[in-house]
Amino acid sequence: MTKLLFDPHDIPVQSLAGEAALGPERLTAPWLRARFANPPAWHPESSDEHLLGAKIATLTPASVLMPIVQREDGLTLMFTLRSEHLTDHGGQISLPGGRREEHDASAVETALRETEEEVGLDRRHVEVLGALPDYLTVTGYRVTPVVSLVQPPFAIQADPEEVAEVFEVPLAFLMDGAHHQLRAVEQANGVRRAFYAMPYERFFIWGATAGMLRNLFHFLRA
Repeated sequence: MTKLLFDPHDIPVQSLAGEAALGPERLTAPWLRARFANPPAWHPESSDEHLLGAKIATLTPASVLMPIVQREDGLTLMFTLRSEHLTDHGGQISLPGGRREEHDASAVETALRETEEEVGLDRRHVEVLGALPDYLTVTGYRVTPVVSLVQPPFAIQADPEEVAEVFEVPLAFLMDGAHHQLRAVEQANGVRRAFYAMPYERFFIWGATAGMLRNLFHFLRA
């Protein structure tokens, strides 16, 4: 079982990323469709986790879905709180997804299948916009983030073996550099690791999930 060498909640905030929030005109379904249809030149961020993951000889392919829900009062992003007993990232905030299976035809298929299995979101409600660059993790995964729009109403039925809770966070909160905390820790093995955290109410979003959100932020603000 993968064990953390530190408790991320206990690591003090060193700084805030601080970039300006995305304007409300960019937080609409039509704008997002246009951005993915005609992407700009931009550069993903190289986090410590991504760089450490790059040193792993064999990475397991995986996908996550970034489900942007079209609520009447604004776009939100759906997350899962992973069950405590899971081998990787148990008890942490994640995007729905998982490792690629041999029968999956593509990274998109993996994201859709895993989301159906984990939270019961039927793919007929999901409009895939595109994918962000792969994100490498220290637990040995090469993760493809698949960005999508989700149209309510839809039913959610979480698999209790994998998901303890499903919740949504306003996209406007996540796409604001003032909410992106940079924290750093000297681990017991002597390796210094910096990571982003985006606490929202009682949920502590950090690590790979926060790193992928940072890349979404860079892509949308480019």
